[in-house]
Amino acid sequence: MGYVGRSDVAAVEGGLRPAAELKIVVAGGFGVGKTTLVGTLSEIPPLMTEEVLTVAGAGIDDLEGIADKTTTTVAMDFGRISFTEPRPMILFLFGTPGQERFWSAWNDLAYGAVGAVVLADTRRLEDSFAAVSWFEQRGMPFVVAVNEFDGAAHRYTTDEVRQALELDTGVPVLTCDVRLFPSALAVLINVVGHSLARRAL
Repeated sequence: MGYVGRSDVAAVEGGLRPAAELKIVVAGGFGVGKTTLVGTLSEIPPLMTEEVLTVAGAGIDDLEGIADKTTTTVAMDFGRISFTEPRPMILFLFGTPGQERFWSAWNDLAYGAVGAVVLADTRRLEDSFAAVSWFEQRGMPFVVAVNEFDGAAHRYTTDEVRQALELDTGVPVLTCDVRLFPSALAVLINVVGHSLARRAL
């Protein structure tokens, strides 16, 4: 896939061949990096519904392993990125809230999506089970991207992650650092390729 660059979107939108518009969902547990991924990739100022964590969430929001987290998504994140190859396309990125009490929004956010990214943190891998199960039950193509945080005690192989999450062999698993554009872009290219391949079957 050929990324067009943040200043070249008009060339895609105004080209002779209309750009395909695809919706991608970014999901995963609380504090796994969903907002960061959308912000890293978006060619427009991303829409983020971040709110400061308060004492009201004490005992509800599990901060083990992410004690320095001070904000959380309460509705969604939204961003956009454009490509020229294999054909002009514009991807709309929708990040889901991670806490269980906000999961009621997932159905609306995922409506019409062609695929999803499930972000995983090996320090809290169990937090990924709910998202994996959610997309499996709906038959939506997804990839699992392990966000390799600083300070993680151990770097797990993709095979170890696949086994731990009991993933089907057809589900792509990759590692990434969502703070870095090339790494985040590789995740997006994987989910688009996987989703389009599934739709072609």
